[in-house]
Amino acid sequence: MKGRASLPGADELFRVTSIEKGRGRDAKQPAEEAEGDDRKPAERVPSGRQRHDEKVTFYCTADELMDLENARLLLRREHGVAVDRGRIVREALAQVLSELERDGADASLVRRLSR
Repeated sequence: MKGRASLPGADELFRVTSIEKGRGRDAKQPAEEAEGDDRKPAERVPSGRQRHDEKVTFYCTADELMDLENARLLLRREHGVAVDRGRIVREALAQVLSELERDGADASLVRRLSR
């Protein structure tokens, strides 16, 4: 007799296995979202505080990391907003991508990257 069988944990049993990576059944596919009418792009909404299935790694300098950490502490100290660095990055990303969609070539991201 070998003893007790090893069973998978809840994370393994309930993991997302579809290609849609957790999108709702009625959610539009990316191609469907792009095909909509010719309205101005909606303001992007960051994902906020939730479990994220995707991960990206980027490299930054020690000064950039310190600036990010200082921003986190400033938000907490002076504005009473307690967030982690990832949330700050997701908010900033949503903001800059909204501006890019709205302003195109006039977006600050285009100007900064074209230097």
